[in-house]
Amino acid sequence: MKTRLSKRLFGAAWLLLAFTCAASAQAGTCSNASLRGNYGFTISGEILPAPGAVLPVAGVAMTHFDGKGNLSQVDFVMRGGSSAAPPGSPLTDNGFRSGETGTYTVNSDCTGLAAIHFSDGSEIDLKLVVVSRGGEIHTVVSALKTPTGATLPSAVRSDALRVGPADEHDED
Repeated sequence: MKTRLSKRLFGAAWLLLAFTCAASAQAGTCSNASLRGNYGFTISGEILPAPGAVLPVAGVAMTHFDGKGNLSQVDFVMRGGSSAAPPGSPLTDNGFRSGETGTYTVNSDCTGLAAIHFSDGSEIDLKLVVVSRGGEIHTVVSALKTPTGATLPSAVRSDALRVGPADEHDED
């Protein structure tokens, strides 16, 4: 009886070790190439432009990651009930702000950074986490820099899913 119990415990321990190693291997397999193709984002949160002032933010974006650390994006964002696109921003035919470019870095532990540059000189810095083998991204704004160089505190987050297979939308 003890021999059977010992064999079962040994087998269970072996399976647990195998699953732990597999999970660790997955967690250490990310790189810039983990993000390749188009990702649809939902955006929500708040920007705090002055003490006691809160501007709610909501929007959507489509971001293209090239797998090499570069990105381009279009978005439609509402801030405090108005479009977040500054006057003169390039817009698509359907009103999305365009001309957004940037860079990103994905670390081997599937965490990373991104910077998105807008035509008015503003920039959003993001912290990101890549999950589902590059099929999903979760981000939070770590800095919102205005064209004058001021940094505004924010609590804006976004979540994205890859749109179609990774290579279906590749332009490279």
